Amino acid sequence: MHPSEKDAQEKLTLPVELPSVAPGAAGIPPGPGDMVDGMAFARLYGEPLFKLPQDLYIPPDALEIFLEAFEGPLDLLLYLIRKQNFNVLDIPMSQVTRQYLLYIEEIRKTNLELAAEYLLMAAMLIEIKSRMLLPVKKADSDEEAEDPRAELVRRLLEYEQMKLAAQRLDTVPQLGRDFLRSQVYIEQSLAPRFPDVETVDLQAAWADVLKRAKLNQHHKISREELSVREHMSQILRRLQHARFMEFTELFEDAIRSGKGVPVVVVNFIAMLELSREALVEITQAEPFAPVYVRLAYTPT
Repeated sequence: MHPSEKDAQEKLTLPVELPSVAPGAAGIPPGPGDMVDGMAFARLYGEPLFKLPQDLYIPPDALEIFLEAFEGPLDLLLYLIRKQNFNVLDIPMSQVTRQYLLYIEEIRKTNLELAAEYLLMAAMLIEIKSRMLLPVKKADSDEEAEDPRAELVRRLLEYEQMKLAAQRLDTVPQLGRDFLRSQVYIEQSLAPRFPDVETVDLQAAWADVLKRAKLNQHHKISREELSVREHMSQILRRLQHARFMEFTELFEDAIRSGKGVPVVVVNFIAMLELSREALVEITQAEPFAPVYVRLAYTPT
């Protein structure tokens, strides 16, 4: 490699900044601020570079032109407006559209797919510019006709608010970018020391295991066979000694013994069977008076 080519390669491997066009293009007067900040293709040791050198060898990755520096059409449009201190509520569509189209032309030279993303906004700018050139139709009412730039202004203001909010969020310290967590490396791993277990705690744990084991036991529900005839005989034997009894007394033994509802029901059915066979009589002295049961025959 020629020495001059090697020096040029070393000098041009620096990052480049915001893309734009040469000074004086698109009606932008060249100035110190524009020439340094926004109007150069790249920087070479801090100096703006407006024209690519033709007599030096430049590797493809040595000098990069950041045509993708903007995040989208609205970002580019907002940059053009703010850079020249235009009033966003009164955008000079002719100048802005011309500068926007010049930027797209630069994009098409290197990245045709990226240029397609900006064409829709370019068509919108041309449409707004054309509508502003047409004579304004007189409205029937006293209301003024809507400004063709109104929708564009609304989108620009919303985008600017979101961009400023994102910039404020970016100032928040971030882990890995602004600070790192302190780490302590221990060469020898320490075995954890668990607390001693008391006897009471062990007993409680064992009781809990037994309780859960009982809950998980398989059990089979068996049906108790109850005989109506057997209960009929029991009622007759009780009435033979007492001659007559109050209705509720016939069920007290089953209730006190805790045999459950099935025994009480069978006992009641047995009493109804005895009444149907005319072996017992169910009597009541008056309404709402106690109900009595007695034998319908005289025992021998």
